Formats: sequence, C-alpha cells, structure tokens
Amino acid sequence: MEHLSTRGLPRLSWIDTLYSNFNYNNDGYDGEGTEDRKSQDGSETMPFIDESPTMSPQLCARGPDGEAVSPTPPEGLLPGGDIEKGLEMKKLVLSGFLASEEIYINQLEALLLPMRPLKAAATTSKPVLSMEQIETIFFKIQDIFQIHKEFYDALLPHIQQWDDKVTVGHLFQKLASELGVYKAFLDNYKVAVETAEKCAQANGQFQKISENLKVKGPKDSKDLTSSVTMEALLYKPIDRVTRSTLVLHDLLKHTPKDHPDFPLLQDALRISQNFLSSINEEIDPRRTAVTTPKGEARQLVKDGFLVEVSEGSRKLRHVFLFTDLLLCAKLKKTAVGKHQQYECKWYTPLADLTFQTLDDAADSIPHIQTLPEHELDEMKNKICVFKSEIQKEKTKGQSRVVDRLRKKMNEQEACLLLHSPSIPFRIHNRNGKSYLFLLSSDYERSEWRESIEKLQKKDLQACVLSSVELQVLTGFCFKLRTVHNIPLTSHKDDEESPGHYGFLHVIVHSATGFKESANLYCTLEVDSFGYYVGKAKTRVFRDTTEPTWNEEFEIELEGSQCLRILCYEKCYDKSKLNKDDNEIVDKIVGKGQVQLDPQTVQSKNWHMDVIEMNGIKVEFSMKFSSRDLSLKRTPSKKQSGVFGVKISVVTKRERSKVPYIVRQCIEEVEKRGIEEVGIYRISGVATDIQALKAAFDTNTKDILVMLSDMDINAIAGTLKLYFRELPEPLLTDRLYPAFMEGIALSDPAAKENCMMHLLRSLPDPNLITFLTLLEHLKRVAEKEPINKMSLHNLATVFGPTLLRPSEAESSKGHVTLASDIWSHDVMAQVQVLLYYLQHQPISFSELKRNTLYFSTDV
Repeated sequence: MEHLSTRGLPRLSWIDTLYSNFNYNNDGYDGEGTEDRKSQDGSETMPFIDESPTMSPQLCARGPDGEAVSPTPPEGLLPGGDIEKGLEMKKLVLSGFLASEEIYINQLEALLLPMRPLKAAATTSKPVLSMEQIETIFFKIQDIFQIHKEFYDALLPHIQQWDDKVTVGHLFQKLASELGVYKAFLDNYKVAVETAEKCAQANGQFQKISENLKVKGPKDSKDLTSSVTMEALLYKPIDRVTRSTLVLHDLLKHTPKDHPDFPLLQDALRISQNFLSSINEEIDPRRTAVTTPKGEARQLVKDGFLVEVSEGSRKLRHVFLFTDLLLCAKLKKTAVGKHQQYECKWYTPLADLTFQTLDDAADSIPHIQTLPEHELDEMKNKICVFKSEIQKEKTKGQSRVVDRLRKKMNEQEACLLLHSPSIPFRIHNRNGKSYLFLLSSDYERSEWRESIEKLQKKDLQACVLSSVELQVLTGFCFKLRTVHNIPLTSHKDDEESPGHYGFLHVIVHSATGFKESANLYCTLEVDSFGYYVGKAKTRVFRDTTEPTWNEEFEIELEGSQCLRILCYEKCYDKSKLNKDDNEIVDKIVGKGQVQLDPQTVQSKNWHMDVIEMNGIKVEFSMKFSSRDLSLKRTPSKKQSGVFGVKISVVTKRERSKVPYIVRQCIEEVEKRGIEEVGIYRISGVATDIQALKAAFDTNTKDILVMLSDMDINAIAGTLKLYFRELPEPLLTDRLYPAFMEGIALSDPAAKENCMMHLLRSLPDPNLITFLTLLEHLKRVAEKEPINKMSLHNLATVFGPTLLRPSEAESSKGHVTLASDIWSHDVMAQVQVLLYYLQHQPISFSELKRNTLYFSTDV
C-alpha cells in the first residue's frame, strides 16, 4: 500500500491525531483543513508525543502501572451529578459521537446518491462514465455506509434508554472488527480521486454532479442541506477512520474499570490502534533535538544562537562576531565519539556589512511561516509537565527514566526556541547579499547592532578567506565559543534556580543622564522559556532630560530569572518606517538588566535598585508575590461596591443584564484602544487602575470623565481586575471541574455537546456577561494586524481570570509545584476560553433553546 503521506494525499497517522488532541485542538478533524505537520525545511516535525491522548492539565495523572488515568471520578460530570440527572460524561461522549455519525452517514448517502443513475446510464448508448470508472470512484462506499448505518441504529436506543448499566463496548468491538473495509478503501483512495478529477475534466455533466452534491443536515438542524464537492466527501472516510479511536479513549477515561464495558472498549481500542499504526508504520513522528555550540577566532567579540531565515525556513545558527568579520555556522553531524565541529554557512567581512537604512529600496522581508501561538503555548505546557515528572522521578532515583524525560523535554525546548522569535534583524553585504535573523527581543537586536557598529568604527579592511583559512577559522570556533549551549533546561546545573513563578510588581520611578531633551519611555521584559517577552510600557514623558514616571506594573513570571529595562526615544514622524518590521522606529537610548535574586525577590518587601545604561540611570523598585497570593479571590466586605461582589448582586442592584463597569470599560476600549498594540497584555499603571476601581466602587459621577482621560491600558487593566476579584470565577466554582473535563474530550462533537451544555448551566448574569465579553474580545482580535492581539493572546490573558477557582476550590487540588500550577491549571483555562472564542457566534436565546449541539466538522 502506498504510504498515506504521499504528495497530494493527506497523511493518516493515529499518533498525529492523538497529538492534535494533546494540543487541545478544537478545530475538529475536518479533512479539508488537514495538513502534514512539516518543518520549515521539509522534514517532519513531531515533537515528543505522549502515548496517552488524555494527557491534559489536571485531567491526566499517572496510575501505579504508569498508565494515564483521570483523577476525577467518572460516574458523573460534576460532584454529586447536580447539573442535571441524566448528564454524565460517558453519555455526553456517546451523544456527541452519535450526532457526528448521523452527519457522516448523510455524507456517505450524498456520495452514493449519483452512483445508481450513473450505473444505469453506463448500460445505455450515452454513458456519463464507464462501469469501471464508477466502480473505481465509489469503491467500498456502499459497504462503509452499511457498516455505519447498522452501528448507528444499534447505538441510538442505548442512548435513548440510558442508565449506568448500559453497555456499548460490543458495538465498538464490531465496528473495529470491520476496519478491513477501510483498508481496501484507503488502498484505492488515490486512484479514486484521480479518476474523479479526470472524469470531471472530460465530461461536463459529471463535473456538475461532482461539484454540487447535496448533504442532508442532522435532525433538529436549521440547515436542511449543504453543497459539498465529491472530492471533499471522498476524503471523509479517511478522516473518519481515526474518530472511533478518539471516542474510545474518551469512553475508557469515563468508564469505571469494574464496569462490564471496560474490557470490551479496551479490546476495540487495541484493534483500532493496531489497524491505524499498521497503516503508518513507516512514519517516525519524533524530531531529533537541535544541538549546537558557539565559537571564536581572530578575536571573538560576541557569539550566540540566532534563528536565521534561509530559503523561507527557520534554521538555528551559531553566529560568531570576530574583530573583522561575521561568521554564521551550524554544528556538523558527526559519528558517536568523534570530535564535534562547525560547518560555515556563510561569512561577511565587517567592512562590507551594512544595515538596512530607512530609505533603502531593498526587497521587503519574505513571508516567514510561523507556528500558531497555541502550539507555542502547548510546547511550554509540555516542558512544564516534563519538568514536574523529572523532579518526581529524581526522588525515586530513577536515573534512566529521568534521562528519557530530559530528552523529550529538550526536543520541546529546542522546537520552542526555533519557532518563538519574531523580531527581524537584517544585515546586508555591499555585494548585494542579504541575511535575515529573527530575534525574540529588541534588546538582542540592539546588542548585536551596537557590537557590530562599534567594531566598524575601526579602520577595517575587506578580507577574503581562502578555503583553507575558512576551514581553520571554523575549526577553531568550537574551542573559542563563549556561549556553549542552547538555553535549554537540561544544560543547566541541577542547583541552578528554576526561576520564579508568580507576579513581579515593578515601579519605574525616574531616569537621569540624558544630554538632550527628548520624548522618553521605558519598556520592561522578562525571560520565559529561554527567550524574552515584553510585559509593560510606561507613558511617554515629553521634552525632558529627567523623566519622572513613578508608574507601577504587575508582571507575570513564568520561570523567569531576569528583568530587562529598555529606554526609548519616541519618534513621532510617521514617514519614518522601518522596512523590516513596518513599525515606527523608536531609538533605543539605553538598556540594562538585573537578575531576579531569589532572596531579594522572595522577601516580599519593596527593593529599590538602579540600572545603569550608556550613562543613563533608571531608578526602579520591585517586589514579588506568589501566584497563590496574587490570584486569591477575596470577597468584598462592602457589598455596596462592585469589586469582590457577586455578579448577580451587582446586576440585580443595577437592574442590568451586564455590570455597568464591564459595559463602560468595553465601550472605552472599543472607542480608542482597539488598535493599541498589546491591549489587555500590556500592564496599565497600578495607581490609575486603583483610582478607577475606587471610582466604580463608590459610583462617583465623574466615572465617564475619568474613563475618557485615563490611559487605555489602565482601563483594560481595570476590566481584568474586576473579573479577577470576583468572589468566584465568572464561569463559577461549581462548573470548573466540568469545564476541565469537557475541554479534554477528544471527540469534537462530544466536546461541543458538553461545552455548550456547560454554558447553558451558568446563571443568566454570568452567561450574558460572558457572551458580551466574548464578542468584545473577538472584535479586538479582528484588529490583530494592528494591535498584535490574536484570539490566543486574549485567551491567555483572560482564561485564568474567568476560570481560576476561588481559594476554597483550588485548595482541593493536588498540584503543588509552581511550574505544575502554570502547566496543569492555566493551560486548560486558556484552552476553555479559546474554544469559545474560536466558536461561531453564540446566541443567548439559541443556547437556551437547544438541548444538543451538532457539529458539522466530522
């Protein structure tokens, strides 16, 4: 059988499918959207994939036998099963699967509909297609239709007459045993599609038929029929063959081991997995981890790991800046035990090196493929999980297991470091050659540029290295390098600090040392997973040599060890655009960093410090608070206010459906902040936020005036603070375990059924406020090209705020490590909100009317 990753043919890999589940993909499994998971250079990029598709925040624990088990009792969706009597996760999974089976059967029926008249016409003097062509195109479709129709008819009464003793395992066993029909279909698939394409080109009548097949909608659906192409429908069985495997995983997770269904479902899963893995036995989904060192020669001034964009692909390079040239190298692959060496990719003499000027008419940056942000966050999640598991295994003395986990973690970290940088750094050779690097921070870009420009002030001569000289220089790089390893966790000593998890409060006081009056502001960055992330920005202080900001920011730390402050001179000339990033060029006038010393940070008292940068001094204070302390939900003692007061109390008092504070903040953000770069991500000034909080709490008449005058980031911060300080999360403590269970479901139809039911179960004030916020965040994301805030960015900001349980609920959890908290809780909370943000518009009245949601992505 030809392998399914053949060009033009979607790859069918059960591991791939489980990987998408591990990632909490809620895009369904629609074939038209399926793409091979390839790296930029064409190689397959499959970071380590846990064999358990149920691995998810909070939901995946390890049993004594090492198998993934759900820590939540499977008997009911909620403690006590008090959402409604018949709601159990197993029934939800089956109901969703049944709904998708109905759609799949309708699709097969639509595919079969033209087959009979085509066959009848084949025996006449004017055939549309020959009998051989018909048999090829519709090969095994009738058999597959019959199998699933019988399965559907058998499963339906079991769900209609549901109780805890109902068994369905035998039906899935039978379905799995008939997978041989799919094998025959898959063997013929490529020929079927090619035949259909050729016939459509040769015969106008068949082309009309194949481009407009009518698929019936599910019962209770508003859409009676939809038009689909024959090619799309022929792909459905390929897509469908993985669905039962996903459902079986979900069913097993929510079936007690002593239930008679458990062994039957296990057997069906074994058959399905064996079938799917046999199809793709040639696929090796593992990536090899990127490993490279650094070097020096002549006199090595600076070296480091940079991501180069070469032929549209990201490549991790070790770049060496010597006194007279810049050399870009990669580590050569060598046999085990052999001495490692670098291979020179290119070099350019500093005398010939230039940077792109503002009026340069050079070509713009080529399109660079980027991973979706949710995939980057999923890598972080896996890294955190591996860190946690390594710590546990160390206590047991399991060195071999630790080594294996370290290797898996390295693969994730290397992939993250390769795909996370996005700030362009372009250099040119006077001979016309350009090179493009991507950096994670303006800080690095400035460092490299300053180092090169400093060397270029000397009287440099252009140099040309002979092949022998280049070989010798490259050979020395390995010994001379100063940065030896990629910033991976495994390259750090065990005694090194794992970094800080929690919130760093920073007050930027003032700056001195400027020689000329200018418009000045500062930005704050912290490291996270080996690269730096911008977290806050002060106001622009105009026309001064001694700016005084005194602005406080709250910055979330995720294993961070360093704080950077960059001081900029603001450029208001809109005509000055940098062709590399198409943004206003603000000049960096100073930059510096300070290590987050564990003793200083953990003291919980304000610590004042000064960063010196190019003769400029920036004075700031900082203090640290743990995640638990900062995120504690404390009910307000004054019920007359709005912060810390139940949302039902506020809406009842105001006689409104959505709290006034939510409506006003949303209105103001949409009026003048929707195009603000980093809106909701960039911290507002703490004193401004507290002033707005006091105004809303006392219902002052000056609120609207204050809002119109206030910095927009402070208004965004006030809205976030309101949700964060609710005595219980907007999506409620009671439903929190169910949201965690629902988002981890593998089957898209079951997930949709569950997630919509949970929304219906919210109190009306919570639901209407949530839907209002949801539509607002979607509107913000529509401006992503300008404000740089995608749906995933917004889900990351608001997910924990809307879902994080109150203290009483969170104390019931079993997670203790800070990194575990980030991994097991926050990622799932983000994914819940992202699910709803990516969903089609949700109507309150429609939601309340429907009892079962159907997904057409099956």
